Amino acid sequence: MTAPLVHPETPHVAVACACALGEGPVWDHRTGTVLWVDIKAPAVWRHRPESGDTSRLDVAEAIGFVALTPDPEVVIAGFRSGLARLDLRTGATDALAAPEPDKPGNRINDGHVGPGGHVYFGTMDAREASRSGCFWRWDGSNLKAFGPECVVANGPALSADGRTLYTVDSVDRCVFAHDLEDHDPRPPRLFVRFDEGWGHPDGLACDAEEHVWVCHWGGSRITRFRPDGTIERVLPVPTAQVTKCAFGGDDLSTLYITTAARGHDPHIDPMAGHLFRVEAGVRGVPANIATSAP
Repeated sequence: MTAPLVHPETPHVAVACACALGEGPVWDHRTGTVLWVDIKAPAVWRHRPESGDTSRLDVAEAIGFVALTPDPEVVIAGFRSGLARLDLRTGATDALAAPEPDKPGNRINDGHVGPGGHVYFGTMDAREASRSGCFWRWDGSNLKAFGPECVVANGPALSADGRTLYTVDSVDRCVFAHDLEDHDPRPPRLFVRFDEGWGHPDGLACDAEEHVWVCHWGGSRITRFRPDGTIERVLPVPTAQVTKCAFGGDDLSTLYITTAARGHDPHIDPMAGHLFRVEAGVRGVPANIATSAP
């Protein structure tokens, strides 16, 4: 059996932010800025590589992701209580939709915007114990659940051609693929099941060549999978809890990687929680704009 290719470059720290639970990087090509969140020390971070400017906006509750809107200073935020518009200048919020008001123990986790402007996101048990989470699609006015219930719903991400949505059941170590019909995800099919020694699948991103980059929570790496689910390459990351990646930079060939410091001794794992970057050698696709902002 041939060993998978190891990526030729090592990720280095882009921002030494030491996030308790960094997640959800997204590149705003309009401003040349990467945004990401800290779920457990709730905040939205922004970094502009060209100038080196970095800012942090503290928010009042756990935040799983942010999505771009037509206004670069306003995002759709996946808060514990539901989706809301968030003004990055003032911190003001405007509630939009609450997917699970009958499940106060749940929170929104990761999210992604499809080419039609629809927002796909997952929910999970905040204690990571109950199989009470699932996936949702929001078209700007209506919510619709899809996929099986799970403890920790991760992903989602869409293929470059917009025809396949990938979702993750982190606890069961499964990555699923859903065909899309009129932006509606069809029943899941297994794409990849992680081996025991790989850690758990977390966030993911798709590149312009239809390959899928899956982050390994507890595995210190990202794996690039071919469209048929076989391994194309492994990208080692110098910290254990790798949460999500996104393509950015002028030509979308820089991979930004969020990580988590939660539960890690900074003397043993000093780079835990930082934002990393590495040249991917392939390009991603631009982040889509949510249609849900006025």
